[in-house]
Amino acid sequence: MRAPRPAVFIDKDGTLVENVPWNVDPARLRFHPGALAALTALAAAGHALVIVTNQAGLAEGRFTRAEFDALRAALETRLHDEAGIRLAGFEVCPHAPAPDGTPACICRKPAPGMLLRAAQAERLDLAASWMVGDTLDDIEAAHRAGCRAILLDTQGETLWRRGPGREPDALVSHWDEVLDTILARHAAPAATRQVA
Repeated sequence: MRAPRPAVFIDKDGTLVENVPWNVDPARLRFHPGALAALTALAAAGHALVIVTNQAGLAEGRFTRAEFDALRAALETRLHDEAGIRLAGFEVCPHAPAPDGTPACICRKPAPGMLLRAAQAERLDLAASWMVGDTLDDIEAAHRAGCRAILLDTQGETLWRRGPGREPDALVSHWDEVLDTILARHAAPAATRQVA
């Protein structure tokens, strides 16, 4: 049995790809600048790559599971064909939020369920792992799972509801900075690492 390995959990819409609301058209997938190069380098450094994405459109009937699965397959194919990236996991929350906007399940971010599920399935070291997302819900999910978290400011966060567990370990505006932040902390001696 292999030892647990660190992961980088990646939000899909607004972080990995440009946010096109309710999109299931593979032709409209656009990677954020620098994302593929950064993920390639992180994988080469030994990080498992796992997408974790809220998809309330499934519960709301905005698209079908078959349509979303086709988008997912196209995304994974492009990751591999364009950058040689193979994901260790792809976790989806298909549930709608409660009427007040809070999660009505254990997997919708800011709940940590998708990260915990992936960690168990793939033997991931959560304390050595990172989450990269464009909202404070991503940050909270990471911290509740025991990971560190980077807010990639692509204008996805609009409410800025601060609170316990919602302060990012780093705030950046480009994937190059994501890469530099994770590699710098990963290379630090264990005794000096700051775990959220």
